[in-house]
Amino acid sequence: MDPFYLPTFTDQPLWELAVTHKSYAKEHNCEDNERLEFLGDAILTFLSGEYLYQRYPDRPEGELTPFRAALVDEKQLSHFARQLHLQTYLRLSRGAENSDSRNSQRVLCSTFEALIGAYFLDSDQNIETIRDYIIPMFDSVVDAVSKTAIQINYKSRFQIWSLDQLGEVPTYNIIDAIGPDHAKQFTAEVRVKGLLYGRGKGRRKQDAEKQAAQVALRKVGVEN
Repeated sequence: MDPFYLPTFTDQPLWELAVTHKSYAKEHNCEDNERLEFLGDAILTFLSGEYLYQRYPDRPEGELTPFRAALVDEKQLSHFARQLHLQTYLRLSRGAENSDSRNSQRVLCSTFEALIGAYFLDSDQNIETIRDYIIPMFDSVVDAVSKTAIQINYKSRFQIWSLDQLGEVPTYNIIDAIGPDHAKQFTAEVRVKGLLYGRGKGRRKQDAEKQAAQVALRKVGVEN
């Protein structure tokens, strides 16, 4: 079964509010979806934490925290929104339309959060209904997100080690960038108290830093 489908609302004005951007609300003197966005964000944070806690019983908090962040970050939630075609339902002002806000990652993420908040209210605040709705979406992306979260975790894990063992936060520097603009390769190094702990390469600066952190973890015996 396709995990991406729009829920059926009994309260149609609530659905309309969920897809009402603040630009439209200002132009038409009506309410926007930001309060629903606030509610949806809180619900998604809870459900994603519960989901990962149950799915990965052996993973420590230090791994689950960045995993949860990656599962419900702006990029991921905007992906969910696009799969639901929320961009076609968005109510925007003329100015926002002209600036292509309909395809904005930030706007789509916020709209998805508002949808979740609205659906929660429409279902008489039944968290089971929302859990049943969102879990298949999490299932569809969790393996791919796990790889991203592990990479993010290299930096956080090395920072935890560094603060615990050395009392200082690591510093990252890009020391080289070669190749044309469309295919650059960056080299990053990570140091603590001036001492080099790791060096990494990547097509993006962030990837090079993550690899440097992974090398550092291996050097100090935290990562195999």
